[in-house]
Amino acid sequence: MSSYDMRSYGALWAPYYDDLYTVDSELAFLAPLAGDPPRALELAIGSGRVALPLAEVGVEVTGIDISDEMIGLLQAKPGGDQIRVIKGDFADVAVDEQFPLVYLPFNTLFALTEQERQIACFRNVANALEPGGRFVLDTFVPDLRRFDHLGTRMGVSSISSNETHAYEMSIHNAVEQSVVSHHVRRLEDGTTVVLPVVVRYAWPAEMDLMARLAGLGLEARWGWYDRRPFTEQSLQHVSVYRKPIS
Repeated sequence: MSSYDMRSYGALWAPYYDDLYTVDSELAFLAPLAGDPPRALELAIGSGRVALPLAEVGVEVTGIDISDEMIGLLQAKPGGDQIRVIKGDFADVAVDEQFPLVYLPFNTLFALTEQERQIACFRNVANALEPGGRFVLDTFVPDLRRFDHLGTRMGVSSISSNETHAYEMSIHNAVEQSVVSHHVRRLEDGTTVVLPVVVRYAWPAEMDLMARLAGLGLEARWGWYDRRPFTEQSLQHVSVYRKPIS
């Protein structure tokens, strides 16, 4: 599958992103891992929905993002202009220093639509970590039962009123482990927007192998940032990979 242009994601999603996604328990999970003095690197920092709360509790956050629109959202928020942002592809992790914490939230590893790009991301993260540092990311657990025998899915995401609703149309390619989706949303003002997403999913065990290839080891895996257990029924996971001290 050809590489997905993440610039187009930012341009199309930026007007709606903060209305759809909020911070859950990420802050309490991430802040204690940021070292002393606390520093962290966020890959695909976007609108700063995680970075800004971390900065408010004293973590010096550096971010990487390729989207001018998302960076603009971040910098327009209170405190956003105080966060250092490097414009670029987060898979390249183009930083000249090392951090005790690198994190990549909200399934964003899967925006890298080729396995080699995902492996490259792990390797570059390893270079950006201090010895003993941690790489934290969350992704969904692939559930192929969501798709019919033709590899398609149409489902209602939400119905909040007669005026606002959302649904999803997706096509799954099991060979490439890819899903091409269109999220259709009718807004309160009566307009309808179509927001495309392309992902290349990876199983937790595959991610563990990518980490091992990069010299990182799995330290912990949870069902979410509130540290609920990860089980065979979990629909998502938060994985913590650690760089050896020596």
